[in-house]
Amino acid sequence: QLFATDEATSTDSEVDRLRTMAAKLRAEAASMEAEKAQERAYANQRAFEKFDTNADGKVSLDELKAGLEKTWKAELEDGRAKQLMEAFDDSGDGVLQVDEFVSVDKFRSRLESMARDERVAAKELKRQAMLEQEAVQLAEARTNLINDGAPSNTDKLVSTLPYLLPLMDGLAFGRHFFEGHETNPAVAALAIFATLYRSIPFGGLIAFLGLSTLTGNFKINRLVRFNMQQAVNLDIALFVPGLIASLSALAGGDLGVQLPEGISEIGSDAVFIALVTSIGYSVISSLLGVAPDKIPGLSESVNQRMPTIDM
Repeated sequence: QLFATDEATSTDSEVDRLRTMAAKLRAEAASMEAEKAQERAYANQRAFEKFDTNADGKVSLDELKAGLEKTWKAELEDGRAKQLMEAFDDSGDGVLQVDEFVSVDKFRSRLESMARDERVAAKELKRQAMLEQEAVQLAEARTNLINDGAPSNTDKLVSTLPYLLPLMDGLAFGRHFFEGHETNPAVAALAIFATLYRSIPFGGLIAFLGLSTLTGNFKINRLVRFNMQQAVNLDIALFVPGLIASLSALAGGDLGVQLPEGISEIGSDAVFIALVTSIGYSVISSLLGVAPDKIPGLSESVNQRMPTIDM
């Protein structure tokens, strides 16, 4: 038991000795740091006095610039001197007080840091400029690829021709308007054109496929491509009333179910009036150089299918 007590006492003494040594080391380190701080303060004071050439207790911008140029033996730009002044002028009064003044090395470090930041900023600006230039070049390439420019007079005229397809396919709905007017020059001309159109084997299908294909030719002016697609959509829209008319005729022939003649006539007339109105609006708008994109339920779908420079 006595041996255990002696061992514990020895251990406590060793711990106390180590603690004393640690405290002594901390005190010495603090003393050395205080001495270094004092030395830095004296050095800053001496430097401040050298820079404060008129001994007014403050360093002006001109005094800072002249002092740094003398110390570094190099010219310092006015802008750089002003940046250093602003960096260390905590009070914001435009001069450096003695407590704001730092060592020449700190001035140099801050100046180098500013130069690095400016180089980084310059690289970023250069990168942004390159990206913007690439974007401009890409936009120019897309513009050359997709003809979205203003239509010429020829484009305006050509853009109206695709509407002949839905007009020819929709003439059957206007038979009630044409009956009794066969001698009218306009009606006669339409009849001749319709006869020639139907005399071409698969003429409607060929026209339909041709217009559908040409809408993907981006070298063709956008107004022409728009009207091609809209004419195709109009022709497709005629499929529903045409199917209804065919089913009605089938029901009347095979099943003996006859719809009142007035209802059939009103339906056909309504389809033809809607068709002629749409075509008339599209033709007039196109001749004015404006895309006819106001047909409800039709033009929106055409616009969605039209590629643009931004796509």
